[in-house]
Amino acid sequence: MSSQRVRPEILDFTPYVPGLTVEEIKAKYGLEHVIKLASNENPLGASPLAREAIARAAAQAYRYPQNHSPRLCAAIGKAMGLDPAHIVCGNGSDEVIDLLFRVLAEPGKSNVICYAHSFSMYRLTAQLCGVEYREVPRGEDYRLPLEALAEAVDRNTRMVFVTSPDNPTGLAAKAEELMVLSGVLPEGALLVVDEAYTDFTWPPEEYSMLSMVAELKNVAVLRTFSKAYGLAGLRLGYGALPLWLAEHVRRARPPFTVNLMAEEAGLAVLEDDNFYSETLEVVFQGRELLLKRLPELGCQVWPSQANFVMFRPPCPADQVCEDLLKRGVIVRHLKSFGLPDNIRVNVGTRAETEAFLKALEGILHG
Repeated sequence: MSSQRVRPEILDFTPYVPGLTVEEIKAKYGLEHVIKLASNENPLGASPLAREAIARAAAQAYRYPQNHSPRLCAAIGKAMGLDPAHIVCGNGSDEVIDLLFRVLAEPGKSNVICYAHSFSMYRLTAQLCGVEYREVPRGEDYRLPLEALAEAVDRNTRMVFVTSPDNPTGLAAKAEELMVLSGVLPEGALLVVDEAYTDFTWPPEEYSMLSMVAELKNVAVLRTFSKAYGLAGLRLGYGALPLWLAEHVRRARPPFTVNLMAEEAGLAVLEDDNFYSETLEVVFQGRELLLKRLPELGCQVWPSQANFVMFRPPCPADQVCEDLLKRGVIVRHLKSFGLPDNIRVNVGTRAETEAFLKALEGILHG
């Protein structure tokens, strides 16, 4: 039997299930126009400079990229004020998460800790790697339970994960709170702060831990080019790691996982200040609009420091999502996060956000 030929962890493994694509929704519901507000993508699309860089690099697609992406690591280090030796680029930050598990966690012995209703890749990667995954309950109103995380650590804990701003709630922990958490972790435990959405915090200097990586030896920060930089389709992310850890991760990673086009696009978008500024402007304005209008429609909302808002409609969330799909608007029902009463909607263009609110109003009050 095939089940006897695979590891036990695989037999009951539940894979990550993404939402339907725009094309799939069009075909299923017979729609010509669909607005996708379910995956927290950049509302402006991809940077013009990045698109030009990809086009220029296309002719070199037959070449292998330079291993470890040293030019991109140098550019990230310059932009973020870090020695490039701290930077490890990956095929999305998901690859960096996987590498951290492989380098730090011992199967059958180590454990990692996160909190309930969080980004699923930590749990899925732990299961694939044969590492115990522990969850602590969230605080009141989904507050990030930093104290409970600290209390759950034992001598076999290798990593403590905090997503800040958090997916799917949009809540964020301030850097000073995370520094306190790092300070009480025992030797051997690494605090991993996933800052995929940190570009959308305000003020940003109060939330990011990036500047602390060189100073603190037990903090790693994950970043992505998928959100504020608009490169989700190219799969590009990085970890800012303590020097001792960065060296081991580079040795362990497979070669050439960051493709040539992604590297060139990453280099270009780091120089595209106009695109970055316009992205933040659209997101901040759209987020403010959602936080104002959703309560007026009878929805409960949570404060957000991300490019999305979590809300609870006054009627069943699954039906609201289905009715929105029929109107050509894709949002994320949070059943997969264990929050079946809640919905996550990301900020689109002004026209897209207005169209979502109009469609929602028609469903709730039509």
